[in-house]
Amino acid sequence: MRKNRLFRLVLSGVVMSLAVVLGLAVPSEAAGRAGIALSAPAGPAGASITVTGSGFARQSSGTLAAGSSSIPFTTAANGSFTAALTIPATTAATVVVTATAGKASASAPYTITYSPASTFAGCDSAAQASAAQSSAAPITMAAKTKASTTVLPPISSDPLRFGVSTPGGPLATGELDAVATLVNENPSIVMSYKDFSRAAPIADLNAVDARGATSLITWEPWLWGGNGANQPAYALDRITAGDFDTYIQQWGTALASWGKPVMLRFAHEMNGNWYPWAESANGNQAGDYVAAWRHVHDVVAATGATNVQWVWAPNVPYWGSTPLSGLYPGAAYVNIGGLDGYNWGTAASWSSWTSPSALFGDGLTALRSLAPGKPIMISETASAEAGGSKANWNSALVSYLAAQPDVTAFVWFHHNKEVDWRINSSTSSATALAAALAAR
Repeated sequence: MRKNRLFRLVLSGVVMSLAVVLGLAVPSEAAGRAGIALSAPAGPAGASITVTGSGFARQSSGTLAAGSSSIPFTTAANGSFTAALTIPATTAATVVVTATAGKASASAPYTITYSPASTFAGCDSAAQASAAQSSAAPITMAAKTKASTTVLPPISSDPLRFGVSTPGGPLATGELDAVATLVNENPSIVMSYKDFSRAAPIADLNAVDARGATSLITWEPWLWGGNGANQPAYALDRITAGDFDTYIQQWGTALASWGKPVMLRFAHEMNGNWYPWAESANGNQAGDYVAAWRHVHDVVAATGATNVQWVWAPNVPYWGSTPLSGLYPGAAYVNIGGLDGYNWGTAASWSSWTSPSALFGDGLTALRSLAPGKPIMISETASAEAGGSKANWNSALVSYLAAQPDVTAFVWFHHNKEVDWRINSSTSSATALAAALAAR
């Protein structure tokens, strides 16, 4: 068998050599196995990556696919191609990118480093509450009675406020009550997410206010479930040009009418490349972000919504992120500086255990330089379990932030998504966070 196989391989090589000498066409897949390479092997959902391929049939049409996204491509005379592909929103840890042309096919994995909370939170609050309830265990009448009589722990008066985001949003009272019980403290901030198809969430505001807490609304200028960061209709210059002014005015009018304090985190994590409002995505140009932010701010302000506090919240700076200096709208347009950062531990192939001080230190320095005197909040954070002690990390986080006089709050991302970010991913994690909050 081995001799026969060797003979066939030698014969194949002779035939190919003869074909080349005679000038005959040889399918590229015969000349070499098809393969693809990604410009980045890992990154967030919504990112745009460049895919290069070789070894495919020459000058042939093909399809490049990743999850629900697919685009056509055409190979060159040497069987190669280059194409840009947007990684779709997903809850999976890995997306397989596959190129197919003729009989040849090649794949490569792309590791998801961060899926925006919007992959779930883009639903309206009623849908969130319904989904959260449907995924939970059945609630008995006895449990309902017990819940209605449960006395929740109070909101802390400590200068460092504790906030939370849960999958069901502000109307998922049971989720928020469970968090309060876990850490023996009622959150004083409840964060939720809305895309540009949602009306101002007055029901959410009322629900949070009834708890004695403050709403932090992450307002995202895109359509959740759209084509990731590639959404030309929501390019920054379209926002500045006034395409959404009527909608923005409706939000401003509704918030002004509601009248109580509300924090509005518009177009967050703008220094990355995974959202269509990033200057490195969606055809946006340098300077577009500041212009769009100021326009939205002014339209809302013109409705008389003086109760709105504007939260400008970049991701913690990382190698290759857009410099914050060109993205800050200015002191007159920002009330609170925010910062998003997660300790991925060793949950991903690219990540390592990162202490709270190492995670947030550079970002805090940058915020203080850009916006001196502004209060700061950690608007999204959580830790993975893999790679270290999450319990110790939780304790270190609260201790580190409590020692920063200008850091006024942190919001825990209590979701089980890319990894289990929840406070109670382990008993030790929940116990440590409760103790740290009590000791601050």
